[in-house]
Parts: sequence; structure tokens; C-alpha cells
Amino acid sequence: MTLAEAFRNQAQSCARLDSPFMQRLLTLLATDWPADSALGRKLAGFTGDIGPSGHSLPLRVAGGLHALVLSGRSPGLAACYPPHTPDDAPLRDAVMEALATHEAFMIDWVDSPPQTNEVRRSAALIAGARVVCAQFDLPVMLSELGASGGLNLMWDHFALSVGGTTLGPDDPALTLTPDWTGPLPPATVPRIASRAGVDLNPLNPRDADDLLRLTAYLWADQPERLARTRAAAAVFDAEMTRGDAIDWLEQRLTAQPEGQVHLIQHTVAWQYFPAPAQARGTALIEAAGAQATQTRPLAWLSMETEGDVTGAVGAALTLRLWPGDLRLTLGRADFHGRWVNWTGPT
Repeated sequence: MTLAEAFRNQAQSCARLDSPFMQRLLTLLATDWPADSALGRKLAGFTGDIGPSGHSLPLRVAGGLHALVLSGRSPGLAACYPPHTPDDAPLRDAVMEALATHEAFMIDWVDSPPQTNEVRRSAALIAGARVVCAQFDLPVMLSELGASGGLNLMWDHFALSVGGTTLGPDDPALTLTPDWTGPLPPATVPRIASRAGVDLNPLNPRDADDLLRLTAYLWADQPERLARTRAAAAVFDAEMTRGDAIDWLEQRLTAQPEGQVHLIQHTVAWQYFPAPAQARGTALIEAAGAQATQTRPLAWLSMETEGDVTGAVGAALTLRLWPGDLRLTLGRADFHGRWVNWTGPT
């Protein structure tokens, strides 16, 4: 795949995810990318998959440009970003000028892969956790794999409004309103005893530079995502670890106290783990599950793609519970959490 093809493919993906500005920006970059610049040569040096399942170079570039806007480094570019709606020519000129003027910033920015915390995914996590706590009425030890900035560890601070019913705290940090199909989740209210996450490069939402990186990968014509992320960051208090997810999980599985249910969660992260890591992680969880009891149970909540499943839309919501290794299909959810097709435990 060429870089131009990667830009165009990502442009179409963004269009499907309701971001016409990103479609426009990435299409422009596909046509006018400065291949002979230092930034162009840096990106040309990447090997392997440069698209969304690999290095995600188009999103790295777009994130860097948005960071220039959010940080105030490029007023000229900001004047051409939403809510402004310039013609293609001034937008192209502003983008090319920003890439040239801030080339050193961009070269540094694209060293790291995209990182976001799509807070709307917490709608599925809230519902799934309520299934867990309906089964085991115990405080929750919460663990997240591939947690990025850890914002989706804070879902008990968020309200979920579906079908005219609002579930969650009386004074939520934010309220999630996905297009919801199906019955309501259980009424059981989870009680979080502790929360922790792991990522190869965890970001601290309380740090201004890290929050800039989290928000820069949100799309400029979707300001509501920006508002949600900042609201979630304001209540963040999770413990985050930098490291290999499966090594961390191995230690975490042995730390579960008596009288708590250990809930392991991940959203659109497991699929990026190498196959040997997936196999080892599954074996560790299943071995811990075999030792689970009613007073020290284990739950594994997943929101992930299903590889080559033909015609699958969105991510599959699945849950495994121990003791007993009960395997539940909960429904499907949009990757950005815009909708949830909830079947409930089946």
C-alpha cells in the first residue's frame, strides 16, 4: 500500500464514521503530500502495514495537524479548521504551510502511534459490568488491557441514558446517549473497589501534553468527543502502568482479594496484540478462572472485532464468567460507541 492509498482508505473510513472534514483533509493529503520533504522521507521509511491495522500513518499526520490547532501553534491552520468551512484551496495552503513551518514538531509527533480514549465505548462497558455484578454482588477490582490514558476505567462516573432511563451516578461527569437497540442492562449498580490499566505507552490525562495527544486524535468536526474526553479526564484517578499487557495481567491475576470480583476489560485493543500474546493471555485468564470461587470470581469483558467474520458490523460484546466458564454474547457496538445493539446475556 502506498501512502497516498493509505490516506484515501483512511479518508473513506472517516467518512463512514461521520467525519466529512477528516475525509476532506486526508483526501487532500493523498493528492498533495510533500513526499520530498524531511517529513515525507521519514514516513517513506516506515515498513510493513502503514494503514489503520498497522502504523496508521494517515492518523498520525492528521493528529499532529490537529495538535498544532489545539495548542495554538498554528493560527493560520486553526482558521481553516472547524467550525470554519474554507474552500479547498485555502485549506490546502494552510495545511502545506503548517507542515513546512512546523516540520520538526511533526517529525517528532509521528514517532508515536495514534492514541485515543473513545469514551463512548464506556456505554458497552457500563452495560457489561452490570451483567457481571448481577451475577456476583461483590465490589469490583477493575483491570483494563491496552488502556491508553485509562479514561474508560472511569465508567462508573458516567451516566448511560437509554430508552428514557438514565443509569449511573446522580451527578455524572458526563452522560452517554448511544443509539440503543434492545432491553435495558440490569439495574445492579457496580461498586468499584480499585481500578488499574496497562499500556505500552500510557498517557496521563492530568498532564497537559498527554491530554493534548489524547484530544488531538479526536476529529476536529466532532467537538462533542473533545468535550467528553475532557470531562472524563477531569475525574481520572486510575492507576496506570507502562509495560506489556500480558506480563502485567499475570501479576494482576494473582493480586485479587477475597470478596471481590476481578473484571478484566478491553475495547478494540486485544486485536492488536501479537498472536502469541493473545494465546498466553487467554491461557492465563482461563487458568485463573479455573481457580475462581463464588467469593473470588473472575469476569472477562471484551469489545473487539472478529477478524474475518463476513458481514460483521461494529465490535462484538462478549463476556466470560468464572466459576463455571459461562460464555455470554451481549450484542454489538459501534467502534466509536455511537450505537449499541444490546441483546443482553445469551
